[in-house]
Amino acid sequence: MPAWLIPVLKSVLPYVGTIVSAAAPVFTKKSADAAANQTILLQQQITELQAAASANDAHIKDLAIQLQNTVEALEKGASLADKRHQWILVFCILAIIISVTSLGTALYVLLA
Repeated sequence: MPAWLIPVLKSVLPYVGTIVSAAAPVFTKKSADAAANQTILLQQQITELQAAASANDAHIKDLAIQLQNTVEALEKGASLADKRHQWILVFCILAIIISVTSLGTALYVLLA
């Protein structure tokens, strides 16, 4: 499992229940006497849709902030991993140089 997936899942999982409950149909349903009260029903449905749109807007803003924080954390982790990789590369090159020097010195002493 990729290392970046665990923090992303930890940041998203607490909000899954909220998303599912917000996505459930909660709007007014038509009843048998809807023809008589059609104007009132339409007005009520419009009000509910406006409230749902406002709630969705707030949720989208929250998710955008969380996504921005997640992306910033991932970028920070990637930059730290890149710096560590560069240091490891430098140490490997130094180890190779020291090994080759030691091997050359040992061969010189052995053959001389």
